[in-house]
Amino acid sequence: MGKRVLIVGGVAGGASCAARLRRLDETAEIIMFEKGEYISFANCGLPYYIGDTIKDRDDLIIQTPDKFQKRFNVDVRTNAEVTAIDPQNKTISVRQGNVVSTEKYDALVLSPGAAPIRPPLPGIDSPVVFSLRTIPDTDRIRAYVDQKKARRAVVIGGGFIGLEMAENLRHRGLEITLVEMLDQVFMPADKEMAAILHQHLTMNGVRLILGNGLKEIIPTGEESAEVVLNSGEHVPTELIVLAIGVKPDTDFVKKAGIAVSERGAIIVDDHMRTDKPDIYAVGDAIEVVDFISGKKVMVPLAGPANRQGRIAADNIAGIESVYKNTQGTAICKIFDLTAAVTGINEKNAKRLGISFQKSYTHATNHAGYYPGAFPLSIKILFEPGNGKLLGAQVIGKDGVDKRIDVFATALRHGLTVADLSELELAYAPPYGSAKDPVNIAGFVACNIIENRMPVFFAEDVPSIDNSKQLLLDVRTTREHEQGAIAGSLCIPVDELRGRLNELDKSKEIMIYCQVGLRAYLATRMLMQNGFRVKNLSGGYKTYLTNTSKN
Repeated sequence: MGKRVLIVGGVAGGASCAARLRRLDETAEIIMFEKGEYISFANCGLPYYIGDTIKDRDDLIIQTPDKFQKRFNVDVRTNAEVTAIDPQNKTISVRQGNVVSTEKYDALVLSPGAAPIRPPLPGIDSPVVFSLRTIPDTDRIRAYVDQKKARRAVVIGGGFIGLEMAENLRHRGLEITLVEMLDQVFMPADKEMAAILHQHLTMNGVRLILGNGLKEIIPTGEESAEVVLNSGEHVPTELIVLAIGVKPDTDFVKKAGIAVSERGAIIVDDHMRTDKPDIYAVGDAIEVVDFISGKKVMVPLAGPANRQGRIAADNIAGIESVYKNTQGTAICKIFDLTAAVTGINEKNAKRLGISFQKSYTHATNHAGYYPGAFPLSIKILFEPGNGKLLGAQVIGKDGVDKRIDVFATALRHGLTVADLSELELAYAPPYGSAKDPVNIAGFVACNIIENRMPVFFAEDVPSIDNSKQLLLDVRTTREHEQGAIAGSLCIPVDELRGRLNELDKSKEIMIYCQVGLRAYLATRMLMQNGFRVKNLSGGYKTYLTNTSKN
């Protein structure tokens, strides 16, 4: 008989570890302990079952204990909670029902996951308050909605789960209020990008309350309550979903003396080893290293958890394998928009003192002449000078997933914005353009680095000095009349060559158009005629989102 390997927790990290280990070592004795009933289920699909997009509950269950045991010869023990670890004697304590047993191990893998945060506020235990993390959580919310016990819902938190629950409960016909304590939803993106989502949520009937947190919950009946916000506002509702984040489920780990961070995340090395011999940890409960900043972070995502499980299995089986940090690639559906990110965002780059340049573009997802073309709003961050990609954010309808995956691959392999401009990507009118939005982002960034197109940004507009600078709109007169930056002069780009005498060469010309392309043409024209010029990155479209009240 080979090694005796105990795995605490299933789902992405634990289950992938068990399956990989069995593929590598047919002699190992593998026992998996799961404190719930389900060892492998689609966490990310839970909101869509509540919203009735996923019709069959069984589709959420990836592997049953019986099937997993038969296929991988893993002793699966459900409803088995690991309550203690003894690293010195290499044992764990397990409680099943009223019975507590002791199990010895040669190697131990911890994949306890993370639990929803439930702040100790008045009324938090009201029967109308729900969290979403497991299939039983899903069953409770779905049954509550199916029984038509709720006409209104308040979702607390604007992260992935909060946004997905807002959408899916709206699909079920509920009136939705989404409350977020910070000034934006979807925190992996920067605020001006998230503003696109704010507008879209409102358009789809979601009442959005930003910069306001939960203070208390006042029950007003068996199936109703009032949500009291920090501002003092009362929001009546019949259903409250807490989606304010998760915390590592590691109390039993701390008690064993295994090193954890201040936030309770298990500290591991790049082999997924803890500070105790033969104990590994993976998944949402661990601390990882950010790929760009090198800082320790928590990133509870399924993809990294799967890879970590495989790497732990490799090392237990004697295969040298390392985890090469987390870049935080993530994607979220918000009604018919999609938002995706990879790498670092601007607010974190500033907080960490990382030097960067940035660029905004708004190319369409496929050829403009093919029906259904829709803009992809793209923001990229890159290193000054060498142009190495640091991060990307993409929001649009179709094709967001393709572009973010290209950016993620480029970032992982250290490509520059010049490399982006040279990528040969698939093109046919229904899918893209001869110059893909990724290429265009690269072209624009190269122009910035090489000073062929000096830029300014929406946040710079309020500080424009009219005595030294001229704000020039090169869109059509009609576009200008429909909405423009205050104080700007309009000279359409197609008339500009013939009207250069209207511009004062002693002033710096601050040019803008709708998305930046026509302003780029004007920039090149004016620079070669002796003017000092800057182009508004992302154009009037980005300016509007940057200055949005939401």
